[in-house]
Amino acid sequence: MAISKKAPAPRVLWKGAISFGLVHIPVALYSATTDHGIDFDWLDKRTMDPVGYKRINKKTGKEIARENIVKGIEYEDGEYVVLSDKEIADAYPKTTQTIEIESFVPANGIPFVYLERPYYVAPINRGAKVYALLRETLQRSQRIGVARVVIQTKQHLAALVPVGPGLVLNLLRWGADIRPWTELPLPSEDAKKAGLREQEIKMAEQLVEDMSADWDPDDYKDEFKDEILRLVDRKVAAGQTETVTQIEPEEGQALESRGAKIIDLTELLQRSLRKGGGGGGKAATARKAGDEDEKDAQEDAQKEAPASAKPKAKSRAHGKSTAKSSSGSGSAARKRTAAKTATARRRAA
Repeated sequence: MAISKKAPAPRVLWKGAISFGLVHIPVALYSATTDHGIDFDWLDKRTMDPVGYKRINKKTGKEIARENIVKGIEYEDGEYVVLSDKEIADAYPKTTQTIEIESFVPANGIPFVYLERPYYVAPINRGAKVYALLRETLQRSQRIGVARVVIQTKQHLAALVPVGPGLVLNLLRWGADIRPWTELPLPSEDAKKAGLREQEIKMAEQLVEDMSADWDPDDYKDEFKDEILRLVDRKVAAGQTETVTQIEPEEGQALESRGAKIIDLTELLQRSLRKGGGGGGKAATARKAGDEDEKDAQEDAQKEAPASAKPKAKSRAHGKSTAKSSSGSGSAARKRTAAKTATARRRAA
């Protein structure tokens, strides 16, 4: 069952600049993914009211007011260190609005297990030419940039990867977050020690070759989601729906954007090469050299409406159409059923 819905225009999640050497490229981040999975809401079966989450004292079972909750970190079994909101806020990394490239590594040098979340990167504020230069250079050298970036008070390690016409910033997991292979009962890397025969390997290689194809994401569908949506359609057609009044959450405010400047590209590249690459101090020197462009970029950013963090896309499986009995004609009933079906399809998409 295909459900079509016009995708919303991409939202800017973050504004800043890519920095390497003395070069700054003003860019904006856009989410590269969207969630089309089924999201089941909790409802009270007696009243069909939405069911939320409560802050419960696990010992007494009583609800706790927000002002009586503090944050603690367990350092030994049953022993905690309590941290205030101010202490936690003071420990947050400073927001620099910069994707600071620290090194360039081979394109195949980062294992897939480190990849966490992708973002599209697009140029802003007259940054198209320098953006294109970085993209082209990475493609020709078959390298990707390893960078640090602060997004919503959290510091991330990231890989800046050229993909087709653009750049993708893929957040990486820290090395300490990856479990070592030594914890797993794996067979030997030596084929003979693992008990493999050459004939078996050749047969397996032939099977892989026979099943090989070019990657096309449209070839793979979420069959569970499709089955649930078919079930929703059948229930809507049968009039088996309930009225649920939802309270819409307020969208969070994104980080305040800050412009970035561009000065003569050739001069920056030459100075970067003379000084042997990039560093925080050199990048600061380059920023100071373009005060006027920096001011223009900030004015451009202020004219734009603040960008909100993109909320998680949800596919409603329960449908929010009303189930009201009617003594009207059969034609009116069919029209209401068709309207309910369309509503459920749109909200489940």
